[in-house]
Parts: sequence; C-alpha cells; structure tokens
Amino acid sequence: RKSEWSRRLINDTYLDKSDFILPIFVCEGKNKKQEIKSMPGIFRYSIDRLDEIISRASKNEIPAVAIFPLIEGSKKNNKGTEALNKNNVVCNAIHQVKKLNKNIGVMCDVALDPYTSHGHDGLIINNEIDNDETNKILIKQALIQAQAGCDIIAPSDMMDGRIGLIRNALEKNKFINVQILSYAVKYASNFYSPFRDAVGTSSTLKSDKKTYQMDYKNSEEALLEVKLDLDEGADFVMVKPALAYLDIIYKIKQKFNVPVFAYNVSGEYSLIKNGIKSSLAKEDIILEVIYSFKRAGANAIVSYFANEVIEKYLSR
Repeated sequence: RKSEWSRRLINDTYLDKSDFILPIFVCEGKNKKQEIKSMPGIFRYSIDRLDEIISRASKNEIPAVAIFPLIEGSKKNNKGTEALNKNNVVCNAIHQVKKLNKNIGVMCDVALDPYTSHGHDGLIINNEIDNDETNKILIKQALIQAQAGCDIIAPSDMMDGRIGLIRNALEKNKFINVQILSYAVKYASNFYSPFRDAVGTSSTLKSDKKTYQMDYKNSEEALLEVKLDLDEGADFVMVKPALAYLDIIYKIKQKFNVPVFAYNVSGEYSLIKNGIKSSLAKEDIILEVIYSFKRAGANAIVSYFANEVIEKYLSR
C-alpha cells in the first residue's frame, strides 16, 4: 500500500464511463433550464434546451440517459391520463434525444406518480392502490414509450405482475428489441425527497408508499422479487436506493447471473453535495460512494454524479 503505482496494480474494482446512466429531468415550455433547489447543480430542461445536457453526456461517452418528467398541475388527474398522451413531454424528449444523438440509449420510467393528482404510482380505488387496474394503464404507457423510440422500459411502480404483462404486450406489438429494466427492488425509502421535488410530487403525495414498495427491514423478499421479475421477462433489475442497500446488490449478484443496476438516488446525491459544501467531507467522497456500488456487484449505476465523476476522474 506504500506507493500509488502498487495500489493501482492490485485494485480489484474498476470504474469506466460505460458504467453510468445519466438521469435527466424534463419539463414543458420553451427555453427553460430550472435548477432544482434540493439538488445542487441539477436542472430541469425544456425539450429545446436538451442539447446542452445531451451534448455533455455524449462527450463523456455515457451510454444511456433516463428521462423523468415534471408534469404541469393542470394535466394531472386521479387516473394519470397524461401518461397515455403520445405527445407528452416524455415522448417529445425521447424524440429529441434521438435526434441529438441516435446512438445514445434512452430509458423511461413506467409509473403514474408524475401524472397523478395524488402522487402515487397507481390508481387509487376505494382508498387502496388497485394493482390490476393500474397494470392495464402501465401496459399502455410502456407501448406509447416504445413507439416513441424508448430503448429501455423501466417499470418503477412496484405493481405485481406488470413485468410479464408489459413483456407480452411489447412482443405482441413487435417491439422485440425493447428491453425491460425492472425496479424489482425498490424500497419505501426516505432518500427520495429531492426527486419528488424535481418531478413535482412532493406537494401532492399525502401518504407513504409502504403498501406497495418494499420494507427496508427486509432482504430475503428482495431475492423473491427479483426471481419473479426475471421469470416474467425482465432483462435487468434495479436496486433503489443503492447506498443503504449494498448488501442487497451483493446478494442478488451472487444468486442470479443477471445484470444488476444501482440507483444512486437524489437523497444520496444531495446529502453528499451538502456535506462537501459544508466541509464535512472532501470531494473524493463521491468516488468512494460510486466505487462501493461497483464493489457490491453493480453492472451499471444510475447517478446524478455521472458527468462530474467522468470529467474529474475518468477523463485524465
């Protein structure tokens, strides 16, 4: 350990530009670049301003981006019908990203929370999330995104059975090359608050999501969720959040021979950024955290730090 060169020789974990997926927030309107107050350095972009962030991601050789929308309040309702609008901001963003760089992968969430007036991922019927009725909407949402050119459909809603239903619908409609990244392991976490600010659900969500997202006290349940989604046709699985769930990433990677993605979520990002700003930590903490995901077994990392890590540490 004495010399830097010898430490490099015996490293067993490596980080590459190709390990990242960059989340991008999009909004309606024109000529908009809005900083998200709870996420320092992260912005929402209107469609006509996407060239700035896509150009940067392309220059940094990031293989894929993930699109997340801020939906205008007037377009939200209790059924989330804007999710089925073929000209919604997500579909327009897909078109624009592909126009700017046809070779970059585009991933889109399948869930209703950005579109519903209550902020939940599914339809509320008789004061409960109705799993089966929600799945009917999610299938349509996935098909609309696939038609727009989305490469990876990413159901993040945590409804039971939705992976198999979406897979069948994609194949029936000839979208055989569209991949599915299942948020198989999505915990009911306190690390999501800044994201909810970014997509405008923090003010509408009046109750937690513990009835359909996973309990953070459980680990064996995660393995069951992964098995079910793989059996239904998922190509990859996601663990969200990542930092407090490195053991889950490791267990999944050990048990299943499948690509595992880690979501370095908004709360993790903001805590680290604010820690650096307050001089409670040095900037190298970012790299330490990112390496922990790789060390646990993650094949790819969805991270708001993607551009920063590549530019500071991987472009030398």
